[in-house]
Amino acid sequence: MEILDPTHEADAGGFALAARLSALQGATVGIISNGKKNTIPFFDAFESELKETYGVAEVVRRTKSNYSAPADAHLVEEAQGWDAVVAGIGD
Repeated sequence: MEILDPTHEADAGGFALAARLSALQGATVGIISNGKKNTIPFFDAFESELKETYGVAEVVRRTKSNYSAPADAHLVEEAQGWDAVVAGIGD
């Protein structure tokens, strides 16, 4: 039996969390889905909540090309123009 260590071996010392938004009012929020079918109704409801309760101006929804891989480079590049990003999964 082989036991694998799931921790990343690289030093995370240069990693810094993004600054928090002071409010979501007027923000553009991106949702990057893994593309599984049950994400659709969940993100429909989540988008409504963001807009109606928190005053989010725009919700941009994108889907990864492969549900088990990291987000495609063009999605990461596009996300740089959003105020906040939610990465979501569903089964």
